[in-house]
Amino acid sequence: MTPRIPRNTTDFFGGMARLAASPPRRITRSSTLARFAYTGTPDNPGTANAQVHHGNSPDIEDVIPDITSSGSSTSLRKRKRTATTASVPQGATPLVARKSKKEPDAKASNGAEVKIEVESEDVAATSTIPAKPTKRQRKPARKTTDPSTGESAVSPPTDWEEMYAVVRSMRSEGGAASNAAVDTMGCERLALSTASPRDQRFQTLVALMLSSQTKDTVNAVAMHRLQTELAPHAPGAPPGLNLENILAVAPARLNELIYAVGFHNNKTKYLQQAAAICRDAHGGDIPDSIAGLVALPGVGPKMAHLCLSAAWGRTEGIGVDVHVHRITNLWGWHGKGGSKNPEDTRAKLESWLPRDRWREINTLLVGLGQTVCLPVGRRCGDCELGLRGLCRAAERKKVLEGRKLRESVVADVKGDTVVKVETERAEGMEKELVVNEVVKDEGVDAKIEEKEV
Repeated sequence: MTPRIPRNTTDFFGGMARLAASPPRRITRSSTLARFAYTGTPDNPGTANAQVHHGNSPDIEDVIPDITSSGSSTSLRKRKRTATTASVPQGATPLVARKSKKEPDAKASNGAEVKIEVESEDVAATSTIPAKPTKRQRKPARKTTDPSTGESAVSPPTDWEEMYAVVRSMRSEGGAASNAAVDTMGCERLALSTASPRDQRFQTLVALMLSSQTKDTVNAVAMHRLQTELAPHAPGAPPGLNLENILAVAPARLNELIYAVGFHNNKTKYLQQAAAICRDAHGGDIPDSIAGLVALPGVGPKMAHLCLSAAWGRTEGIGVDVHVHRITNLWGWHGKGGSKNPEDTRAKLESWLPRDRWREINTLLVGLGQTVCLPVGRRCGDCELGLRGLCRAAERKKVLEGRKLRESVVADVKGDTVVKVETERAEGMEKELVVNEVVKDEGVDAKIEEKEV
């Protein structure tokens, strides 16, 4: 039995020894990390005996052994990134490859396993990435100044001639915008060919005055009633539409005859007032100048230019109605902000459009606006401008659908064979249609016409 005092003494000195043997907590944690530091091969005595230097800094790097000071190579500390050199027979040429693939391990003559690196030949790319098509640079009409003379001029839109030619093609027979109402019922076509030249000019003026806020079809009906139902102003005088009969008819009867047109009450007054001015100031004929025509009640610049062109055969300006104003702004011809009103559009167009196009542009664009480029529900999928990427306002979804329809192949339908191939070339406008059997679906085609605003 151990005495009590010696036993306490043993416990005391044993505890002191344990305290001396265990380092502080920070050092203990650092020493633990130091055990995982790479110290080279275990056969290297210098590395194995590397001592841990504890500095004053609390950083972890301070407790990692300084291996470089022990004389070992730096490459031993780092992960090898170089390829293993193969043992090859004497006299063989070593291979250096940019891209290499590992062959299965082979054995040398002495039985040692070696790794053989085989150079892989550079393979040229057989598929080239197609160059991104460059967008055509499209500029609207813009004012330029000649630096030498200082004179300013207006340059036309960059692609206006191409667009104009496409519209002409669309408006020709068989085109998407052919057979418009303006082609048969336009104001310049409503005068009777059997009437005298003076009466033809007056009928053209009346047709233009009735056309505002009125469809061409409705206007044609009203003109027909005037030409066939208007009573003569005196016994033995010819009936129908002429200056004398308009002056003699009762306002209520005249209003009845033109009841279908827009603002017929005002137009009844304007017609009789204009007829009186023509009788008193122009010898019973219509004015032969823009100023004289604009002076008539109910006649604006558009009507004046169209009337002078159709009645007198003189073109002194462009007749701009809502179609011309709207479509040219959709095309971006007038630059940023566009044009404010039809008169502004007329001034802008006349600044650069060749004079020989001034008369026909109205009929071209009015017909386009009545058939394809409608104010509501534009048929961009049927418009060549949209399909060719010339119209910046074309609706993308409709254009994509239209392109699919242009190059469509309808496969065999079980029970009814329908084979239809339609290809259309953009430049030559050559159409090739092969139809083996056409199955007609029951349906009603709705023809949409625009009411002029």
